[in-house]
Amino acid sequence: MRLMLLDTASLYFRAFFGLPDSLRSPDGRPVNAVRGLLDMIAFLVTEHRPDRLVACWDDDWRPAFRVAAIPSYKEHRVAERRDDGPDVEEVPDGLVPQVPVIVEVLAALGIARVGAPGFEADDVIGTLVARELAAVPDGGAAATPAGTGPQVAVVTGDRDLFQLVDDAAGVAILYPARGVRDPDVVDQALLAEKYGVPTGAAYAEMAVLRGDPSDGLPGVRGVGEKTAAKLLATFGSLDEVLAAASAGAPGITPSQRTKIAEAADYLAVAPGVVQVAADAPVGSFDDALPSGPADPAALDALAERWGIRSSVDRVLTALAAR
Repeated sequence: MRLMLLDTASLYFRAFFGLPDSLRSPDGRPVNAVRGLLDMIAFLVTEHRPDRLVACWDDDWRPAFRVAAIPSYKEHRVAERRDDGPDVEEVPDGLVPQVPVIVEVLAALGIARVGAPGFEADDVIGTLVARELAAVPDGGAAATPAGTGPQVAVVTGDRDLFQLVDDAAGVAILYPARGVRDPDVVDQALLAEKYGVPTGAAYAEMAVLRGDPSDGLPGVRGVGEKTAAKLLATFGSLDEVLAAASAGAPGITPSQRTKIAEAADYLAVAPGVVQVAADAPVGSFDDALPSGPADPAALDALAERWGIRSSVDRVLTALAAR
């Protein structure tokens, strides 16, 4: 595998809720998210052997351009509003102090951690995928040599990123529905089987119609996942669904036409909110997976201070064994 992209917040939230808060530092502070994320990285490197790895970061978890288009976007997760920067996300008290520790440990390990001002980690991932495919001859068609599996793997617990799935380009999602050790490998076959859509792009269009309450996206009233997938299968694309609804074409019911018309304002802006950016301002950086720590002394001090020696050692063992 050439490149692995981590939706880092998705993974450390999963670690925080999946591991007991009895995992604590010598001075009694919780480290379950830190240890869980490090153990995930150790397993992923050992199991999948990427050449490059990026911990993608939310520099802004609720970007202004998405809020301007749909004000309800993630509104229910706002803990504090700010005029001088991004709103503060509601995060469990036990997790808040662990995030800076994760930042320090990743830096000491030498694992690239990358964000973009005004954009979410999803957009960083979308941009890095686009860059990767642009660097491959034939627009990505040669990205997956026969029998090698995906050449770009995105590890996330967020279904929004299913839109990046592209078999021909060698892009797949590792979705830890049962944990990182036994993820769903989301390719186009799985999208077709589970969601009734043939491509990642079609998944994004289905998500626009369906909406997502967890992100504050209302969708089209009364149009769920199956109905959205059926409409897209019938008409081919979101634009064609909207055209058919406007024209009263066969294959779309009067009730569906009414609901789509009522959602016209939402549908005019939702694609730009749901689709991840492919051009976020991500600077140059070294994404090569190191064989050893970038700063051994700092890493040793962090392992001692936070009582995370075993997890750090697992990552070092995985890096050295590549």
